[in-house]
Amino acid sequence: MEELNNSGATPAAASRPTDPWWRSAVFYQVYPKSFADSNGDGIGDLGGVRDKLGYLELLGVDALWLSPVMRSPMADGGYDVSDPRDIDPMFGGLETMDALLAEAHSRKIRVTMDLVPNHTSIEHPWFQAAIASAPGSAERDRYIFRDGRGIDGSEPPNNWPSIFGGPAWTRITEADGTPGQWYLHIFAPEQPDLDWENPEVFDDLEKTLRFWLDRGIDGFRIDVAHGMAKPAGIPDMDISENKLLANSDNDLRFDNDGVHDIHRRIRSIIDEYPDAVTVGEVWVEDNERFGAYVRPDELHLAFNFRLAEVAFDAAAVRAAIENSMAAVAGVGGAPTWTLSNHDVEREVTRYGDGAIGLARARAMALVELALPGTIFVYNGSELGLPNVDLPDEVLQDPVWERSGHTERGRDGCRVPLPWEGSAPPFGFTTADRSWLPIPAEWADCSVEAQIEDVASTLSLYRHAIELRAVRPEFSGDDIDWYGSPSGCLAFRRRGGLICALNTTTAPIPLPPGEVLLSSVPIEGGRLPADAAAWLV
Repeated sequence: MEELNNSGATPAAASRPTDPWWRSAVFYQVYPKSFADSNGDGIGDLGGVRDKLGYLELLGVDALWLSPVMRSPMADGGYDVSDPRDIDPMFGGLETMDALLAEAHSRKIRVTMDLVPNHTSIEHPWFQAAIASAPGSAERDRYIFRDGRGIDGSEPPNNWPSIFGGPAWTRITEADGTPGQWYLHIFAPEQPDLDWENPEVFDDLEKTLRFWLDRGIDGFRIDVAHGMAKPAGIPDMDISENKLLANSDNDLRFDNDGVHDIHRRIRSIIDEYPDAVTVGEVWVEDNERFGAYVRPDELHLAFNFRLAEVAFDAAAVRAAIENSMAAVAGVGGAPTWTLSNHDVEREVTRYGDGAIGLARARAMALVELALPGTIFVYNGSELGLPNVDLPDEVLQDPVWERSGHTERGRDGCRVPLPWEGSAPPFGFTTADRSWLPIPAEWADCSVEAQIEDVASTLSLYRHAIELRAVRPEFSGDDIDWYGSPSGCLAFRRRGGLICALNTTTAPIPLPPGEVLLSSVPIEGGRLPADAAAWLV
């Protein structure tokens, strides 16, 4: 591998000695149903998260992101909220959340939670009042109800599809028993979209924000942060390229300009709480439009999913890194990095499964953790877990039903974590089985099996997170690229850390320097195939 050869620097904001904590933090995403079960019902809960805080402290993460735990009938994994100012009994209730917050803070771990402002559950009191009221009523005006098209209004108001399949509209039966208006739901029918033109909607969100912030929550991951605002008149859209669980830059359902005023209003409240953070789920490909979400008066951070979508190919990985950093550089934002989450196929499977998929996932973990910005680790990534090919009869994702059993959905990346023992459910629960079955072959992946093994994926993550936190070589917001052989990449942090990645099938010479950490053992100064290393 060549020496640094002026191949270019990726711009980012200038380094600041007083950067807020979240700008370089390592967040750990907890999918609560699948993390740890404390009451023996086979479903993970907040008591389980509290029980495992020692593990998370040992891992070295700065903050948790809790996937939905608000009260919900669980039509879509908790993203259908019936009471945004309560904790669902499945997860333990408000007292359990308060206890978790107190103990996490005593261990210097911050806690953020999912916020779902785009829609509610059909069981939310507002929606129940809406369907019980007449068209044009104040209750109905909180949502997006429209008369249908065609004869007797029997066709949906426009051609928008649901992200989960089928139309994005459902027709209700009016109180007198006649066919009535249609309501918009970009996701499942159980998730009616709110009308953000109605001032009552923001007023209620403000109550929710203050309720949780006053209880000690350190911030929010905002679901569908590029949604909420809808175009005037809600016209038809081009659906020729529509795919389930996806949206594009010409998708009228998302990224409408009015959403930025909503985020500015949210930020004005968040700023009253020092150190609180907002992280937006923003599926927007255009860099200029993406960057708009992290302007100084909007979101603090926005998820950029390019590393979670890219193949294990050095040129593609470099392009994703350059693109992600450029997307926020113009507004002084911090880039975010993640390799997977509860909606995305796990990296081990994405990179080829088996031993080769695990080797590549370990390498990419070092690439991710070497980058400047904010890191998000999905629970189980630190154990090297793959996706699970679950039997049809256990699938629960609404995508499975809404697609007519043609799309298997996201359950394969949501299987519970293995903690200890030699057989399922591996200490996840004291029940005979977990809500999704854990495969027997995960015995070697458990926390117990890995925690004292210095060569394990868990040990690699622990060591990498610790080095990132304490070594001065990780300073600076910019990176410089090294010239590299085809199929490889290397970059240097301004503090001096060098990260090298080999996506070829043969070993390559390492750049000069002392190896600080590597995803596989290094011999003879050469970086093996499907591996990465840190040097100083």
